[in-house]
Amino acid sequence: MDLSERQVKILQAIICNYLETGEPVGSRTISKYSDLNLSSATIRNEMADLEELGYIVQPHTSAGRIPSDKGYRFYVDGLMKEQVQEIVDMKKDLEDKSDKIEILLQYVAKLLATNTNYTSMVSKPHYKYKKIKFVQLTDVDVNQILAVIVMEGNIIRNRLIMVEDLVDKEIVLKLNIILNTFLQGLDMTEINMQIITKMKEQAGQYASLLNEILDAIAKEVSEVDNVEIYTSGATNILKYPELSDREKATELLYTFEEKKQLTQLIGDKFQEEEQRGIQVYIGDETPVESMKDCALVTATYEIEEGVYGKIGIVGPKRMDYEKVVSTLQNLMIQLDEIFKKKS
Repeated sequence: MDLSERQVKILQAIICNYLETGEPVGSRTISKYSDLNLSSATIRNEMADLEELGYIVQPHTSAGRIPSDKGYRFYVDGLMKEQVQEIVDMKKDLEDKSDKIEILLQYVAKLLATNTNYTSMVSKPHYKYKKIKFVQLTDVDVNQILAVIVMEGNIIRNRLIMVEDLVDKEIVLKLNIILNTFLQGLDMTEINMQIITKMKEQAGQYASLLNEILDAIAKEVSEVDNVEIYTSGATNILKYPELSDREKATELLYTFEEKKQLTQLIGDKFQEEEQRGIQVYIGDETPVESMKDCALVTATYEIEEGVYGKIGIVGPKRMDYEKVVSTLQNLMIQLDEIFKKKS
């Protein structure tokens, strides 16, 4: 026999109250505990039906009710269904926003802040490898060249270069050949003076122009390392008394708004291979001074090999670690499936 919606709510209220207090639960307690707006008499009748159906028992005469094994099973199965549905809903929401990585990551930050009641931060992808796949120069006009740099991981950067000397298509073609002959497959750290000297020798009278182009390429590639961070739920920290002290709260809010220290934190962790799983930093373990009274839980998402970012949740040291870690684990699974589909 299926339980009515009212019976389900009463049973849930009995179980939650009993789990909290360890005492048998009476009808008056349920009338105050739940949002059913039912009289004690109506609740007593429903409790009698639930007892007859075997979901609750009365430990002794004149006492309230406690859950039976059948009642616990009903409650646990309901929780499991809710969790599965939550994961399904999360996956659908993420997939709907997966076409543009920025929108997806901003949504992830908001989702985490809402689900955990803490503050979240999500970094845009970091590229471990910056090998050049090829460079394409195009003459826009006689004094402008557009350089399109394509790197491993299909990172594409564009730079418009102003040149003093007149540039025709033959010169652009020659420079394209030189750049791709020497730079293709190299990481920027591998481009040394010996390689640059040989390139300039081949460029001949256009060596200075080649030098301008190389400088522009170097600037574009270096900008790939800039860490951008999305945050959400910064004001959630004010909900916790130990963090709501005016001075502490101001420092924390400034940290989340200004983001410089967050960028350093995320950047430092990128360099540590062993920090790729879920990591928990408590109090003084957190390298950001304003977070010394906080706990920070981080996880790493990976779009493809060598392209990854960090997700973090900040809260009080008494945060619900089990919920936070479980939420991050579920999120990592969903993101992993989405990125595999897209690759």
